[in-house]
Amino acid sequence: MSTAATPHQDIFEPHRRALLGAAYRVLGTVADSEDAVQETWLRWQNVDPGTVREPRAYLLRSVTRVALNTVRSRDRRREEYIGPWLPEPVSTDAQSDPGRTAEIADEVSLALLVVLESLSPLERAAFVLREVFALPYPEVAEALERSETSVRQLVSRARAHVRERAPRHPVDESAHQALTSAFLEAAQGMVALEEMVAVLSPEVVLTTDGGGVKRAARRPLHGTSKVLAFIAGIMTKPEVMLLSWRMAEVNGRPALVGHEGPRIDCVVWIEADDGVVTRIDMIRNPAKLGAIR
Repeated sequence: MSTAATPHQDIFEPHRRALLGAAYRVLGTVADSEDAVQETWLRWQNVDPGTVREPRAYLLRSVTRVALNTVRSRDRRREEYIGPWLPEPVSTDAQSDPGRTAEIADEVSLALLVVLESLSPLERAAFVLREVFALPYPEVAEALERSETSVRQLVSRARAHVRERAPRHPVDESAHQALTSAFLEAAQGMVALEEMVAVLSPEVVLTTDGGGVKRAARRPLHGTSKVLAFIAGIMTKPEVMLLSWRMAEVNGRPALVGHEGPRIDCVVWIEADDGVVTRIDMIRNPAKLGAIR
């Protein structure tokens, strides 16, 4: 027997996708984002909807506060995290969980999440509320419990940082897929790694996140020689040699998925500028692969 929706649900549910999107941009992990939305829902049930003039803005402010509290509470864990920390990828192809992907990842590229992660938590939250969801500055200030002047400065710094990290000449979707396919062929042994030099920027950066559980570099590697040397080394490890590789849609863009049967071992994605690869990011931490098919 179905239960009729309550007035609180009628107002809340149409905004769930936006709330998950906001939390995911601030937190970078699926479970934490879902928890933030659930906590927002619990708080919303104690609010008289009749006193809220703009529910969308109210709920976005609320979920952002919850997300910021989560960031602060996990700071110690992040300080103890072994090696680089990368955001959690989410499958967005036709076979994926339609609710989760539609609500969280399809419009949030991993490249953007990496850039957002380099901001301070307050800069990240201010940028998300203002630049993504277009909340007026006074409402962003209320959400962050800062003055409007302070919030304008936060947004300005965040906007400048995002612009600085963005590709100057981004490749289109077909070129991005072609570059990803080149890496797939290298992973499958169809081309020699040395041939990949032509598609790599001399300043390419490789970041690997193993969480201290899987083999990964403890810090980002810079330059083609170091990047190719690391890739060549890890590809000879028994646990990696056994992997099968495929290209899949992750956070709305092509990425490589390495797996052994149903077990997902890693996800690799690239960022390109002016026709060459400038970033390679790899996640092997099993705790971050739960949203990959």
